[in-house]
Amino acid sequence: MRRLAPVWAADLLAVLVFVVLGRRSHDEGSAMAGTVATAWPFVTGAAVGELVVVVARRPPESLPAGAVVTTGAVGVGMTLRRLAGDGTPPSFVVVATTFLALFLLGWRLVARLFARRRAAA
Repeated sequence: MRRLAPVWAADLLAVLVFVVLGRRSHDEGSAMAGTVATAWPFVTGAAVGELVVVVARRPPESLPAGAVVTTGAVGVGMTLRRLAGDGTPPSFVVVATTFLALFLLGWRLVARLFARRRAAA
């Protein structure tokens, strides 16, 4: 569990950054209730992806795990968003997928590079 907590925190932060930046770019303000209402489908989707990674016994900090979490965040997130009556226009799906992939995979890639650099030193 000790190994999972920082990974889950980094993934949650990535999803929240996506939501906050998206809300800000659309002048939706930063009200806590609006942020939570926007974030919950994607946080839930990322959590589903995290659960799949744990059940599959894959290293949570790996790039394949990041791909699973990204798929959960986008796939489950967009489905829940749609079921909740919020829009999922194709342009939003593309932007969300790109951003979430960049951040959920990106922090793992940076961590991997730092680990390799530390090991080489």
